[in-house]
Amino acid sequence: MLDIKFIRDNLDTVAAALAKKKFELDVASFQQMDETRKSALTRAQSLQAEKKKASKQIGMLIGQGMSPDEAKAQVMGGIDSDITVAEQEARDAENALRTYLLSVPNLPHADVPEGKSEDDNREVLKWGTPREFSFAPKDHVDVAEPLGMSFDAGARVAGSRFVALSGQIARMHRALTQFMLDTHTLEHGYEETYVPYLVNRDALEGTGQLPKFEEDLFRIPQAQGDKDLFLIPTAEVPVTNLLRDAVYDGALPLKKVAHTPCFRSEAGSYGRDTRGMIRQHQFDKVELVQFVAAGTSEAALEELTGHAEAILQKLGLPYRKVVLCGGDLGFSAAKTYDLEVWLPGQQKYREISSCSNFLDYQARRMQARWRNPETGKPELLHTLNGSGLAVGRTLVAILENYQQEDGSVVVPEVLRPYMGGLEVIGA
Repeated sequence: MLDIKFIRDNLDTVAAALAKKKFELDVASFQQMDETRKSALTRAQSLQAEKKKASKQIGMLIGQGMSPDEAKAQVMGGIDSDITVAEQEARDAENALRTYLLSVPNLPHADVPEGKSEDDNREVLKWGTPREFSFAPKDHVDVAEPLGMSFDAGARVAGSRFVALSGQIARMHRALTQFMLDTHTLEHGYEETYVPYLVNRDALEGTGQLPKFEEDLFRIPQAQGDKDLFLIPTAEVPVTNLLRDAVYDGALPLKKVAHTPCFRSEAGSYGRDTRGMIRQHQFDKVELVQFVAAGTSEAALEELTGHAEAILQKLGLPYRKVVLCGGDLGFSAAKTYDLEVWLPGQQKYREISSCSNFLDYQARRMQARWRNPETGKPELLHTLNGSGLAVGRTLVAILENYQQEDGSVVVPEVLRPYMGGLEVIGA
């Protein structure tokens, strides 16, 4: 959530920045709600002051022989009921303004390029050279179905956009997860973290998925009037919320990594990537999350993105790095790098990781703070996260980039210790 004082003092600047994200700030509505809130608070405070003044008069009247009830009735009148009404109006106005602010996205960083869609994202780096095949490369579906990948089985069990993996394909999927976790914990300094796969509405509101993106979530109604829970769309939600409504007293940066399944309804994506594992309702991801002090998050974004890149480089997968334009930038993000891996079966680069800096936007929604040792006072944290990497899409990239003409797939060298020394699958 944006700082209301900053919006109030910089309305034109905020409106112009949000326009870069293709969001129109309703300045008139904001000003009206803000004025209603201030007027309601002023009235409630004024009535409280009147009540305090009247209390002194009651004492004087009692001293002159009047009964307490008579004195109170004469002086107070209906002031208590007026205060109740005024305070409720103030709460309603405060809630209305907060609800509006929850719908306002984060401001884009100054160096985020202009643009309307992913076509306007700017390439900043390209790593590796796509392999030249002596045969026509297949896409991952044709490569993997003979090796244990079944979309028919997934559909029988759950429906479309689900997959079942068996045998060596399932083992490679697990090996990728273990390899990523080991790399990030042993080489990059992250603390491995296990979190719930179900979260409450407050958690999703804290990281910015709610209220705007509820249709993208799987909601689990609870019995006996309990509040509904939601399947996590990414480990970002539970991991970042570990510091919600808390003041962290430890050293920064605080770096956490978690492997979880992720669940997305893919609302609005009908007809897109219906073949294969690119866009599934359920997929696994190794997520990187950092909590840092204000003023250090720009450098932290470069570092975190580099950690995701290291996985691709160790696996020998060609990729490119792009900075998202304003029109493609996520709701809560101030700046995002996408890593796009080369898929020879599609002859194009496809997203495999998204790494974002949220500044204090999420922390303000969650009231996630740390105690600055120099001042001893709590300050809002800056939060960052990124995929390190999406496991299913990494499996797809290996199947396509390491496929052989006989239908087998070479196991990348760094994965072989996690697969019992196996060098080829499907041989």
